[in-house]
Amino acid sequence: MSKLILYGTEASPPVRAAKLTLGALGIPYEYVKINTRAKETLSPEFLRKNPQHTVPTLEDDGHFIWDSHAISAYLVSKYGQSDTLYPKDLLQRAVVDQRLHFESGVVFVNGLRGITKPLFASGQTTIPKERYDAVIEIYDFVETFLTGHNFIAGDQLTIADFSLITSITALAVFVDIDPVKYAKTTAWIKRIEELPYYEEACGKGARDLVALLKKFNFTFST
Repeated sequence: MSKLILYGTEASPPVRAAKLTLGALGIPYEYVKINTRAKETLSPEFLRKNPQHTVPTLEDDGHFIWDSHAISAYLVSKYGQSDTLYPKDLLQRAVVDQRLHFESGVVFVNGLRGITKPLFASGQTTIPKERYDAVIEIYDFVETFLTGHNFIAGDQLTIADFSLITSITALAVFVDIDPVKYAKTTAWIKRIEELPYYEEACGKGARDLVALLKKFNFTFST
């Protein structure tokens, strides 16, 4: 097997999604820490790897892939001993793909980045109420997706769970997940956190992100 190198920062939800996929597959890889706050992704060396200067970035035998969703799908397709994490069945795969697009377009961009970008870019600590409402709507969708299922795209663990667990738990820093209203989501989070590779792949990075975000004395406008 060719040498895999993952470039990233552990606090990043997308990086941790890729690490969860690697952990589930049980394949060895080298992890290279990138200091995004020091703009290391803008160095000429990194830009040659990934002109979009994002993390995670995966290197596989001299080839570079970025975007956590693309990385996870690639890893399972190439290195998975089965297709359970990213099914070959077209209908099952379509459900997984829908959840991945939901995570990237709704949860991450509209939910998480909609809050964190003003925090980091301009120190805006008063968060508009519509951002709170957007997070609640996301929680409602996730609870619906889990109705009758143990996992986010059905009855088996997939890469969609890895993408969503990292961003949903990040949103929980800003808006608590009500364990009564969102009982299925709460149980799902616990189910993912009990995976044997979760702590190494995601646990510490999740705590690092929580600590970073809680340094901001943020409030929601009314």
